[in-house]
Amino acid sequence: MDTAYAILSAFGLAAAAGLNAYIPLLAVALLARFTDWIQPAPPYDTLTHPAIIGLLLVLASIEFLADKIPAADAANDLLQTAIRPAAGAILFGAQTGAIRELHPVLALACGLLIAGRIYGLKATLRRAVQVGALPLAPLTTPLLSLLEDWAALVLSLIALLAAWLILAGAILIVAVALRRIRGFWNPTSRQ
Repeated sequence: MDTAYAILSAFGLAAAAGLNAYIPLLAVALLARFTDWIQPAPPYDTLTHPAIIGLLLVLASIEFLADKIPAADAANDLLQTAIRPAAGAILFGAQTGAIRELHPVLALACGLLIAGRIYGLKATLRRAVQVGALPLAPLTTPLLSLLEDWAALVLSLIALLAAWLILAGAILIVAVALRRIRGFWNPTSRQ
């Protein structure tokens, strides 16, 4: 049961890193440092070092501000193209580091791919919304960024404190997708 929970948690944290690299890293670092709820295996326990936590706070603050400014947003997104997948890899590895059956390279690859895919979807969706609301772009950029930050925080906390909800959410998403696909292929259901 602990293995399944750690893997679900790792998936959730990697997905959150696709939205914001530093929020899930900070959540893991702070909860591991100040509570007994999570205990990353070495070398990921380095996240709990005060200097690392301080660095993450500085980087999170810079990213938070840069992502809200329309002109700085594009440069920040370019930089985050590498950072968010790397953060996803670190988080997946940190959550699954104690699982002997899971090879570390596989864990890092899973985290990298999950965070990278979520980041790609997020960036595509953000650009589509911004183009669709071009006259309102100065307002949509900070609003979308704030929504992404909240989603990353909520997903990080769910992944760390109630990872079983991630499985329930995944099942719900698959069920809705299958229903939509079935409706698409069934011409009698379209009116």
